[in-house]
Amino acid sequence: MQSTKSIMLTIIVACQLMVVLDSSVMVTALPEIGRTLHLTTANLTWVQNAYILAYGGFMLLGARAGDIMGRRRIFRAGIALFTVASLLAGMAQSAEFLLAARALQGLAAAMATPSTLALLSVSFVETKERSRAIAIYSAVSGGGGSVGLILGGMLTEWISWRVGMFINVPIGIALLIIIPKYLQETQKRTGHFDLLGAVLSVTGMTSLVFGFVQAAAAGWHHTVTLAPLAAGIVLMAGFVAVEARAKEPIIPLRLFSSRERSGAYLGRFLFICGNFSLFFFIPQFLQNVLGFSSFESGLAFVPFTGVQFGMMYVMPWLVSRFGSVKILISGLVIAILGTIWCSQISTGTSFFPNMFLPLILMGIGAGMVFQPLTAFGLTDVDPGDSGAASGLINVAHQIGASMGLAVLSTVFESVYRSSSPSAEQFAHAASIAVTGSAVFLTTALLVTLLMLFRPAAKLRSE
Repeated sequence: MQSTKSIMLTIIVACQLMVVLDSSVMVTALPEIGRTLHLTTANLTWVQNAYILAYGGFMLLGARAGDIMGRRRIFRAGIALFTVASLLAGMAQSAEFLLAARALQGLAAAMATPSTLALLSVSFVETKERSRAIAIYSAVSGGGGSVGLILGGMLTEWISWRVGMFINVPIGIALLIIIPKYLQETQKRTGHFDLLGAVLSVTGMTSLVFGFVQAAAAGWHHTVTLAPLAAGIVLMAGFVAVEARAKEPIIPLRLFSSRERSGAYLGRFLFICGNFSLFFFIPQFLQNVLGFSSFESGLAFVPFTGVQFGMMYVMPWLVSRFGSVKILISGLVIAILGTIWCSQISTGTSFFPNMFLPLILMGIGAGMVFQPLTAFGLTDVDPGDSGAASGLINVAHQIGASMGLAVLSTVFESVYRSSSPSAEQFAHAASIAVTGSAVFLTTALLVTLLMLFRPAAKLRSE
């Protein structure tokens, strides 16, 4: 029985790792992709955002599909589509083809990922084993991005960035073979798909992100910036209105009735806004300013990755000893300090100790944040809403990555284009962008203090 559960957890984690890797495996290859396809720094963000927006935008529809059609069935369908899309991305000969394939990968990930956390929540019910399973899942969700940086840099340097896409193919095939043997189909529910809500959420978020990217290229007062931003606000308002009236919404608004859950979703969004953007700017700083190769810039994240995954083994003890809220607050403070330290980069910066030590602090902080946020996001969720709740956790993660990257790339471009491009100017712009990351993390800390800390204190006093 225990071995079967271990295999189940391995399948769930392998899927999560595969889709998380793809949000970052291209990052260390971006300078090479930009040179090959003639893309600016701002436009390069779409290599990430085409994937992330489709991923986050369709996540809740994927969760709903799992509830209605069976989570194992949608899980397998998502893995199959992801495998095909990865093959197409690796074969891309133009920027347009690559972006289309990346969007298809995002749609596939949106089908598979909600089922992973939902299957985990219903398969591991005993407190201790569930805590361990969530710790492993959270470590992979948080640390998989930095693993992708290392892997992407290694493959780009030694072979080709395309191999970062091709490696998903054998993994996907293996998962498709073993899933029917170890994962049981969940009970199906009758219902309907909230297609209008899904379309409004995807188009609304895409419009907002497009507006921020255009601000980086054309400025804030240009029509191509203001029009998509206005459209995004209107579409997202329409999305909320539709969800409030829909009989079977993709986001049941009752999920926000809990202060803890709402704080966890918002806190995760803000943390990822700051944390994920570091994976975009730091590798480019290392390559464009310090002269690192793709592989070396990926390898530079080993300190971050190593300590973040290492925290997986101590988190269950830390949470049981000090409580989730204290660990979450401590992790955020450590991550903020590391990010502020890292924001001091310049052309005279040496990797050791000026980046090595901050990356360790940032890794420790991130390793302490994701498990409590995941657990709070699932607090007191009705079994019928487990798919939507797990989907919402991942939506906050992906939309945070996309929105943070869009906002901070705008900050970067506004500084970088203010004078003649140079290594000094690039370093200064990257420093400002990393400072922006620290601002996002600090806001996440404030949300935690306001929405999670006080309820926990109240519970202890009762």
